[in-house]
Amino acid sequence: MLFEQMRQKPFFILGPCVMENQELLYTVAEKVAELGQKFNVPVIFKASFDKANRTSIHSYRGPGLEKGMEMLLKVKERFGLPLTTDIHESYQAALVGEVVDILQIPAFLCRQTDLLVAAAKTGKIVNIKKAQFLSGQDMFYPAQKVLEAGNEQVILTERGNMYGYNNLAVDFRNIYDMKAFGHPICMDCTHSVQRPGGAGGKTGGDRTFVPMMALAAKAFGASGYFMETHPDPDHALSDGPNMVRLHELEKVMEPLV
Repeated sequence: MLFEQMRQKPFFILGPCVMENQELLYTVAEKVAELGQKFNVPVIFKASFDKANRTSIHSYRGPGLEKGMEMLLKVKERFGLPLTTDIHESYQAALVGEVVDILQIPAFLCRQTDLLVAAAKTGKIVNIKKAQFLSGQDMFYPAQKVLEAGNEQVILTERGNMYGYNNLAVDFRNIYDMKAFGHPICMDCTHSVQRPGGAGGKTGGDRTFVPMMALAAKAFGASGYFMETHPDPDHALSDGPNMVRLHELEKVMEPLV
């Protein structure tokens, strides 16, 4: 069972930020599957069907729910990988839950009770990202909403806090604090190096720090690592500055396993 595997071994949530096209998903998924086998660890393929919180209304958002689920299902059929994607509205939970193994709750929405309960009721694993305005200790309550809705499969993900405009920083004590709740703790190594809205109508950042974020998180007790990756991130349609280059992913993962 996937959740038990994620409790026993380091796990990795990997994939491009947004679904650009089917070929991109295949290219990344092939590498993800290869690395999962090489390191003998659980790997979960991630891509977003809708980036509903882009900085600008003119930014690319994705193919949408119906098309996105078709694209993810093709990845599962070809590579046999577990899947995850983020949902933004309660009605999406049941539809997405028919395809994916983990429902991801975006950081901005982690206190939305109806969204958490809808995700919980699918019976799928629920990965709750910690909001940029919450402490690790505050995440007891979003997790409790899922538990009290009848689902004990909860992951909590650290992704930094806002310290001033356009500036995101990580207080790694949050990982230690969240681990006390008894859930697997994941480190979002790529979104945590963002500079939100800091690139003239889009989010900036610096992927240089991703490997260091991961190693620091490991030291504080994280057992999972979320990393967005792309074969050509400088030309990606979303969040390019923060994504790991696909050909560099193996060397980033190696010290974590």
